[in-house]
Amino acid sequence: MSGCFPPPGEWARVEPAAAGMSAQGLDDAAGFAQAHDSQWPTSLYLPDGRYIGTAYVGDKPPHDQPIGPVRPRGGPAGVVLRGGRMAAQWGDIARPDTTYSAAKSYVALMAGIALDDGLIRSLDDKVADYAQDDGFASGHNRAITWRHLLQQTSEWQGELWGKPDSVDHNRQAGSHNADNSRKGTLRELEAPGTRWEYNDVRVNRLACSLTQLFRRSLADVLRERILEPIGASANWEWRGYDNARLHFDGRQVESVSGGGHWGGGLFISAQDHARVGLLVARGGEWAGRQLISRTYLAQMTAPSAVNPQYGFMWWLNTGRQLFPSVPADGVFALGGGQHMVWVAPSLDLVAVLRWVDKPHCDALLGRIAAACR
Repeated sequence: MSGCFPPPGEWARVEPAAAGMSAQGLDDAAGFAQAHDSQWPTSLYLPDGRYIGTAYVGDKPPHDQPIGPVRPRGGPAGVVLRGGRMAAQWGDIARPDTTYSAAKSYVALMAGIALDDGLIRSLDDKVADYAQDDGFASGHNRAITWRHLLQQTSEWQGELWGKPDSVDHNRQAGSHNADNSRKGTLRELEAPGTRWEYNDVRVNRLACSLTQLFRRSLADVLRERILEPIGASANWEWRGYDNARLHFDGRQVESVSGGGHWGGGLFISAQDHARVGLLVARGGEWAGRQLISRTYLAQMTAPSAVNPQYGFMWWLNTGRQLFPSVPADGVFALGGGQHMVWVAPSLDLVAVLRWVDKPHCDALLGRIAAACR
């Protein structure tokens, strides 16, 4: 991608025509987004008192209660960048809001920094060789590699922060008609690397293992290694569950969660999301400084063998199967509600879309793509 790098606290804004986009097309997209607000309640609690983060995927007692912070949501918001310049915005793009599973994509970025720093020697190393607890001691878990965890093919078995891996057995994700009626039904585990399954306990296991490598919170690593260098605001938080604590040399460190399934997760603004999307679009380089290696980002956004629509916790539009209305080279951080950070290399575009009714996501993306000349 070409274009500028926005300085801290500022955005280079451009008229749509100067960015090679249709003003009417972008206005249509913004209007469509605002007319199709998420069906999720503003409080994030349903009228019967259930938390939407667990009700959405059909969690059953005792795993249907949040164990981390939950905050009311904002309304639809969006940012469209072309060549690094802001061509459109709508809603409150400065509001830090929960982002659900888009946080998983940030966990993947933290793994890239660990690899770049030599804390991980190879993504195909066994995690057990780095383990600082007994989470990978069993015969089954000893075969798990970092790559397996990043691709959600680890089949890790165990319990973390009071949640067993089985709570997400048979879970489906990715399509608007995903069937989660059998979610939580215990099944026989398969060999690591052979089955893809969207499982938040295993994502949190990865986040915990990375925290052990850094010996500090991933929120601190994110701030120092990515968000501050790219000029993001200080108005964000990455939180874990109330019981998600590790100890290093007498210090207590919070282990963040890879989403808001049980509360917690990443609370961040649309405009800060856009800077991270732009960093990914630029191959990890920002204003002449390589923050994450291009080699790692290329692996992160490559289709996995088991699920070609998934890389390292970033969704891919391989074969235009995920979003038929946009180019196949699209890369996405996706979260329930819906939240989307869309990197479109062939369009020289980054878009952040928040609180969109899920069945209308493809149509909204298509409107933005159609606005590109």
